[in-house]
Amino acid sequence: MDSHMPAQPPKALKPRKTPSQPRSRVTVDAIFEATIQVLLSQGMVGLTSTGVAERAGVSVGTMYQYFPNKQSLVYALNERFLTTLAERVEATCAQMHGRPVAEAAEALIDTYWAAKTERPELTRALYRSVAELETDALLHAFATRVDKATTDMFCRASDFSSPDASEVNVLLTTVIYGSVRNVFERGLGPEEILGLKSELKAMCRAYLATVGK
Repeated sequence: MDSHMPAQPPKALKPRKTPSQPRSRVTVDAIFEATIQVLLSQGMVGLTSTGVAERAGVSVGTMYQYFPNKQSLVYALNERFLTTLAERVEATCAQMHGRPVAEAAEALIDTYWAAKTERPELTRALYRSVAELETDALLHAFATRVDKATTDMFCRASDFSSPDASEVNVLLTTVIYGSVRNVFERGLGPEEILGLKSELKAMCRAYLATVGK
């Protein structure tokens, strides 16, 4: 896994081992996909190690080789999705180096929004799945990784003039990430989502127009 991540989860949530061989990676991929399917159909309450193993086509013993309990499985699944999301944000930030700061902010909004809404039902299920888990370390690792990329992107913008890039970054990312989560918590429809996204971009442009002045 990428050196920027993973987080260090509580001991009870740590996987027993990390797959290193192609065959074991395929097995873990199947377990993760089975976990997704169970979460979507039955929620966290209906998620069991036995049910996931049956859907994945593996034995419960094989499941326990990697994940000691269903909480560790859900933690690892969320970690995988956050790692993928971080990679997408980093790629966008690298592409936007040297572009106008408002354009960079809009690209970040588009990337984050797309990643979260490609499978909205899955995003909603993942938000719910971590409600009772200790995710501070996981979220801190994600924030540290993406903050480095987004702050660097804003600093490299062709027209960025703020003396405090970190402050600008925290405000923008808090608004962007929070707005996306709010979409799922409110259960907004497609038209409402498009309207909110457009207004979010306008709000960020208006804020950035005042930065450094």
